[in-house]
Amino acid sequence: MAIERTYVVPLRRGFLKSPRYKRSKKAVRVLREFLVRHMKSENVLIMSELNVAIWQHGIRNPPSRVKINVQKDDKGVVKAQLFGLPFEKAPKAEKKKAAKKEVAKETKAPEAKVQEKPAVPKTAEPAKKAAPKKAVKKEAPAKTQ
Repeated sequence: MAIERTYVVPLRRGFLKSPRYKRSKKAVRVLREFLVRHMKSENVLIMSELNVAIWQHGIRNPPSRVKINVQKDDKGVVKAQLFGLPFEKAPKAEKKKAAKKEVAKETKAPEAKVQEKPAVPKTAEPAKKAAPKKAVKKEAPAKTQ
């Protein structure tokens, strides 16, 4: 049995205590702390659309409040999504791994042999070092009166 709730999370009070160049990071932390406090679970997932909404105006200007839908499943996993957007059913990581394995099998097909260049023997002469250049002082032209 999943629990679904809608919250309007105030972020301004939290991120105003941090410097301008860290405000969106702090807003995400404030959102996570809010969800831990209200949903009674440490395992909190913030969906990518919600994260993009917080970071939309850059690191210095996060929104002052965010309206979100929150869902807590039987395992205690809390998922937060922007209000009005659906929750994703399952992560796509498993599909990506399977696709990578298939691509790897296809690429392992016959490989072309690479011809190696013959090694060039090194000469016995040591490399000559260039002498350091001496700075030449330029004299200022004589002043005419």
